Amino acid sequence: MIRDADNPSVQARSMNGRAAPAGPVSSQPADSTTGWAQWAALSVYTALIGVGIVPLKPTPAAAAIAAFVAIGAGALLVLPRTQRFMLPITAVAAAGIAVLGNGNSTRLVWFAICLIGIWLALHGQRRDIAIYWAGTVLLFAAEWIWVNADPGWGAWMAGTTLAICAGMLVRRERDLVAQLKEAQAGLTERARAEERNRIARELHDVIAHTLTVSLLHVTSARLAVEHDLEDATRALEEAERLGREALDEVRATVGMLHEDGDSSRTTPLPGADGIPSLVEQFRSAGTDATLTIDGDISRLAATTGLALYRILQEALTNAIKHAPGSPTAVHLLVSGNQAQLTVDTDARPGTGRGFGILNMRERAESVGGTCLAGPGGRGWLVSATFPLDLKRQREGAA
Repeated sequence: MIRDADNPSVQARSMNGRAAPAGPVSSQPADSTTGWAQWAALSVYTALIGVGIVPLKPTPAAAAIAAFVAIGAGALLVLPRTQRFMLPITAVAAAGIAVLGNGNSTRLVWFAICLIGIWLALHGQRRDIAIYWAGTVLLFAAEWIWVNADPGWGAWMAGTTLAICAGMLVRRERDLVAQLKEAQAGLTERARAEERNRIARELHDVIAHTLTVSLLHVTSARLAVEHDLEDATRALEEAERLGREALDEVRATVGMLHEDGDSSRTTPLPGADGIPSLVEQFRSAGTDATLTIDGDISRLAATTGLALYRILQEALTNAIKHAPGSPTAVHLLVSGNQAQLTVDTDARPGTGRGFGILNMRERAESVGGTCLAGPGGRGWLVSATFPLDLKRQREGAA
């Protein structure tokens, strides 16, 4: 018996699989300080420089030049294209602030040093942050030792250190939020891809089964139209009925794309209780198929019943396509903690692309079961096993 032909679920997986990659999250910090926040920070910084220039020391000209240099460097810091030059720009800004401070630890302009540290901690490289922190500590220590022996310089050392630490904590939280959003987007896209694959499998099974069985009825009608009009009419009516049922199933499957509560989802999907009628459909189309059920199929969960139904549908369709006229024995056993379906076809194993086998295996694994198909039994054997315990189903599917 040859394996099945094209399966849309495989194609959907290959196309959609790359839509939800599980790639690494970027290590670069997420830049959320944009727009009004940038200009607000620059405005506060400029105000601090403006307060620092008021004493006009050491000289009015030196104060004006230092203020111009400090404000210009601060403006460059908020520009995105100057990110790679943040360390030298902060050094120039700190030099201008030091001139305006004029060796006096009580000047408010020193707060600008802390503000620059926060900005660098939010947007700079860790190496630049460490160098800036060490440089500011050395600046305050030099002011303390050689310029003005004032304990207030120690407060500025501690303040700058705390400001940089606070900025790094905010940056860490911001990066974590960005990474969580990226991971959430990846999981959402992956779930969408899996849902598309599942719907593609449903459509493939419904359409492939209906076309195969309907084709048998149409062929029978064509052969009987000249000799037995009643038989031809019955065959065409059965083909029409199958077409209508398939259309309802397609509508129900497509209805899975709609929101909960949508009226288009009222048609239930088939389950284990539909297996006898499924076998009867194939038998009425001329297939030599027999069905044996041992156990209580009402114990089967809806997801397990749907998987059993679709696997049997695929197996019988393959039997018609690749081994027409060969007897097929279907046996469903429900006992203990598992359900087992076997489809044994008296046919010679052949070669093929195997997408139908992959489709059946994926269906079984989606509810924690297993499915094997290949040479065995009287020729070609399909065997699917499912756990009846819902907990084991979830563990197996995971």
